[in-house]
Amino acid sequence: MTALFSPLSLGNLELSNRVVIAPMCTYSADDGCANDWHLMHYGQLAQSGAGLLIVEATAVEAMGRISAQDLGLWSDAAEAAMRPVLEHIRRHSGIKMGVQLGHAGRKAASLQPWLGGGPLPQDEAWPTLGASALSASPEVPTPAAATLADIVRVKKAFVDAALRAQRLGYDLIELHGAHGYLLHQFLSPLSNQRTDQYGGSLENRMRLTLEVFSAVRAAVGDALPVGVRLSASDWIEGGWDVEQSGVLARELQALGCAFLHVSSGGLSPAQQIPVGPGYQLPLAHALRAQLAMPVIGVGLITDPLQAQAALDAGDADAIAIARAALFNPRWPWHAAQALGAQVPASPQYLRCQPHGARGLFAPLSA
Repeated sequence: MTALFSPLSLGNLELSNRVVIAPMCTYSADDGCANDWHLMHYGQLAQSGAGLLIVEATAVEAMGRISAQDLGLWSDAAEAAMRPVLEHIRRHSGIKMGVQLGHAGRKAASLQPWLGGGPLPQDEAWPTLGASALSASPEVPTPAAATLADIVRVKKAFVDAALRAQRLGYDLIELHGAHGYLLHQFLSPLSNQRTDQYGGSLENRMRLTLEVFSAVRAAVGDALPVGVRLSASDWIEGGWDVEQSGVLARELQALGCAFLHVSSGGLSPAQQIPVGPGYQLPLAHALRAQLAMPVIGVGLITDPLQAQAALDAGDADAIAIARAALFNPRWPWHAAQALGAQVPASPQYLRCQPHGARGLFAPLSA
């Protein structure tokens, strides 16, 4: 058995293998509500054979959307719209389903990427919120600095969305603390210049993330694993870095965090990222060395042998693929074939096994 296709536990959730399909926004919802696009998109990814599929960044309140077309879980309508998508997936696939809950903060109110990704026109935009009144870039409107009342509201919004996710039957929740969104904005000294209990010292800058995690963990109970996606580095001198990430990760672990999903960057256009195959794995490796909880590695991991090597080297406990899964939704099938492993598949697909690859599929019940 290869490590990539060996079982893994995230909290009390048992995964059949260590391939994770990372959350990737598709910017195609209607007022936060899933539609036929999401049924088609997640339906095909659910047939991938991965151990876990995490649904794209899902806003906990309307003003926390990256774009007007983001998925959300702030309303009864959004909850109801996602239910048939998940029911169809459960009916036809054995994959475990997670959801990433987030708030875009000062990076909200943006155009879809294929329309340029810049700020929405003024007549379509909504007010944005940040740790401090500092814009993400010169062309982006300056957000309002979050008041203490805003912070209370946002924490409640995370809890309410988590409870909706639990009612929907998600197997796992990931809190989005990466890529320059609101929780990351509070963590980084580059975006947080507050002078109250949520700013200044590392302890204060971590406070919101830890409070959100604790509130969600308490609300959903022990049955539903809750983890965090973290940008381990801003890639800017004087910004958030691996050392601070380690402190936060250990605090999260003490609070019962089920896993850490290690990414990086996204806070500022001034970042200097050494992009290349597996470029974020050293960050995951450095944090994993300090932790007992599982670490998910991600970042230009496209080849099965590369993924297997990362696990063998102790870089991570699981490997997340993102764009590679969009390009090839059957990536785990091909990875299993390359590594001589077995992958779960619906019986309707058993006849497609290549000649000489009998035993590649572990059939699910029809």
